[in-house]
Amino acid sequence: MQGARHAAPDHVVTCVQWNRLRLDGHGLFQYAKNMAALSKEMSNKGATVVITHRLREGKRDAYESWLCRIAPLCKAFPGHLDWHIVRPIPELTETYTVIIRFDTTAHLRQWMGSPTRARLIEEVRSLLVTGDDFYVSSGLDFWFTPGGAKAKIPTRWKQYLITWSAIYPLALATPLIVTPSLRTIGIPNNRPLATLAVTGIAVFMMVYVVMPRYTKLVKQWLFR
Repeated sequence: MQGARHAAPDHVVTCVQWNRLRLDGHGLFQYAKNMAALSKEMSNKGATVVITHRLREGKRDAYESWLCRIAPLCKAFPGHLDWHIVRPIPELTETYTVIIRFDTTAHLRQWMGSPTRARLIEEVRSLLVTGDDFYVSSGLDFWFTPGGAKAKIPTRWKQYLITWSAIYPLALATPLIVTPSLRTIGIPNNRPLATLAVTGIAVFMMVYVVMPRYTKLVKQWLFR
């Protein structure tokens, strides 16, 4: 709710708590434990399914009509967050990619296994060449889809370019922010601790801030 203020969860490391950390084993262990707990909480906040439907020739209009019927039902399902369609390139491909996001894996699987979706999939099956192919993922799984997954995934060179172009500015900027911040809060210069903080923040930003928005921005090119 706009304007509401919430207390930070107990396991989130605040600047005040940073001042209490020491370079002994207990302090580093507690910091790593806090970051792991925060990562676990964040990973539970979203789950994605990538659905690929390869159409028979001349069936696009019928499939678009089917999408208009299933989309509002999916969006009204508990926990729904997002819905995107990557349409085929005219006269080149016949594959639709539908990307759906829910707040939890449980809600996503409930929709994927619901009688409503099962009925609609049966209705559209005659339009499809290869059936209802999908891959459910959460967290880092969306980047590193197993090779055996049937869903369409970006080519490796595109994954490489996207990941590299996202990591490069983070690798430049994060140390410039983290190292002075550690000195400001009274932690002496310690390379292993600074590296721990820099890599932890960079990976956190990649997983929860940069990549979800970056892949959404370039999805047309990424899945082409």
